Amino acid sequence: MDTEADLQNPLVSVADLRDAWPVLDVEGRVEGFRHLTSADAEEFFLELQALDRAQLVTGLPTAEQRWWLRALPPDDLADVLQETPEEERERLIALLDDATRREIKILLAYSEDEAGGLMNPRYARLRPEMTVDEAIGYLRRQTRERVESIYYAYVLDKESRLLGVVSFRQLMMARGDALVLDVMAKDLVTVLDEMDQEAVGRLFAQYDLLAIPVVDGQGRMQGVVTADDIVDVVREEATEDIQKIGGTAALDAPYLQVGFWEMFKKRAGWLVILFVSGTLTVSAIKFYQGTLDQVKLLAFFMPLIISSGGNCGSQASTLVIRAMALGELRLRDWWRVFLREIAAGLALGGMLGGLGLSIVIAWHFISGDPENIELHSHFILLGTVIGVSVVGVATWGTMVGALLPFALKRMGLDPASASAPLVATLSDVTGLVIYFSVAILLLRGTLLP
Repeated sequence: MDTEADLQNPLVSVADLRDAWPVLDVEGRVEGFRHLTSADAEEFFLELQALDRAQLVTGLPTAEQRWWLRALPPDDLADVLQETPEEERERLIALLDDATRREIKILLAYSEDEAGGLMNPRYARLRPEMTVDEAIGYLRRQTRERVESIYYAYVLDKESRLLGVVSFRQLMMARGDALVLDVMAKDLVTVLDEMDQEAVGRLFAQYDLLAIPVVDGQGRMQGVVTADDIVDVVREEATEDIQKIGGTAALDAPYLQVGFWEMFKKRAGWLVILFVSGTLTVSAIKFYQGTLDQVKLLAFFMPLIISSGGNCGSQASTLVIRAMALGELRLRDWWRVFLREIAAGLALGGMLGGLGLSIVIAWHFISGDPENIELHSHFILLGTVIGVSVVGVATWGTMVGALLPFALKRMGLDPASASAPLVATLSDVTGLVIYFSVAILLLRGTLLP
């Protein structure tokens, strides 16, 4: 598709702009957006992520900025404003009406990864002394005015403390003269306004709800987090964890929108740490140089040993990090993970060790050096060194990968920082120590003096 030619047309289809969007700069996006019909523009704008919305709005004339900002619900609007430059934010807030401005300032006071930063302060509210007929009429007026969607209606007292919740279905099924107090459910699932968004997401999954009320420390209703908000949270958190597991800092924007130098900085930090950590592996090899000089064949199997520990550790760290993110594991579960992964490491190491022994034997018969009588007569012993070393290295690597996320979380760091490259690097140096220690122990008196 000829992107520039398409955007010169008097009208651009949503499909064309959606296809061209990743390769357009901000000016091109604004130009393409302004060529959409009103209906298509609204459809397209509402499907954009907060960063894209922010860049688009800041590129529009002031009159259009006001219209598009007011088209968003408060929670989405707060996300957009958080993505705008500081100097632009106050000017955009000034374009809002007084009521919306107050709501936005409350939302912006929270961190964007807290329940208070996710919530929509516009929700359906009722009084406990209302009759069902009065409640239905009141909800109808609220829907026409400010409340966009009604999953549940929340029953509040005069101090805005949450007393109960009632669904539209319950109201429709109840007698018209019944009191809301008698119809509402009092067994509530709520979240504090300062709760982390990952914990909020786990509650949605646990209770299968469409919306969860947000309250402050005194039980006063602050807003509501809906399921569609959590979909974005889950995707954002999963993306961040995957990027960290891969050994890079989390990106703050889609891949194609991250500048070269920003991408460089995100990736360079961990690479420098891992590169410097690799010098420990070099030191370990230098320390055992004498052993290598005496049994040069040991050097051939070093990549096999190193990869065994790194691969087992990467598997374990990935499984544990994901289980932590889903709330399946907590800090107190470290002992259960320890016992489980010891068994897994020994089993996996035994399998790989047996395979390593078989490889040494097969390698001996296929390409052995018959002129080296000493090696020729001790190939089983050498294979045993490989097999035992792999068992030890795989078990150790598994333990490092499984317990490092717990250690990081205990120190208040993100468990996802226990990336696969980091675990592999830590396993390399200890794997070599295990390998050469086993070789010295088993080969002393035969291939080693």
